[in-house]
Amino acid sequence: MKTTVYLIRHGLTAANKKDVFAGRTQEPLHPEGVDQLAKVGERLGGRGISKIFCGPLARTRQSAGIVGELLGVPVAADEALTEISIPHWDGLTKEAIRARFGPEYPTWLADPAGFYVAGCETIAEVQGRAVACLETIFSAYPGQSLLVVSHLIVVRALLLHYLGRSIADFRTIKVGNAQVATLVRNESGGMEVKL
Repeated sequence: MKTTVYLIRHGLTAANKKDVFAGRTQEPLHPEGVDQLAKVGERLGGRGISKIFCGPLARTRQSAGIVGELLGVPVAADEALTEISIPHWDGLTKEAIRARFGPEYPTWLADPAGFYVAGCETIAEVQGRAVACLETIFSAYPGQSLLVVSHLIVVRALLLHYLGRSIADFRTIKVGNAQVATLVRNESGGMEVKL
């Protein structure tokens, strides 16, 4: 009995187009993002998805809602799937973050595993809460197909964990908006990851 989780990043937003760190802002999808999720919903039709889980922010809820409506399945929001907390970056362009906060953004780019700012989450902390959430889903819905909608950082952290790779490899995992990855857990607990 295999359990399948389709893991996707939310659809395109205006912040994605403008190179803005959206963080935990309640930014909705861009119209292009709405179209992306409608196409995802069409592609995932017939896969037997029984439930959708998403982060609580507007862009993930909206993404999950579009697919949920197309597939006729319920959506549940979970705080463990929310974006990383770096509140003083929220809503700023990457250029503005560099200008205002000195070495923070260069460190974020060059050493994601070592990135630490007081009062903010690390990628390891994001990974910890997201993996715990997915493990709960795998345990609670054995033999089912499910969809999880989250954010770039969360999806990358999850994929690194299930691929058995280090957070140092964070930048090597490419995840586009509305891109679908597949996690399949078999009866013996083994995991297959399809990017």
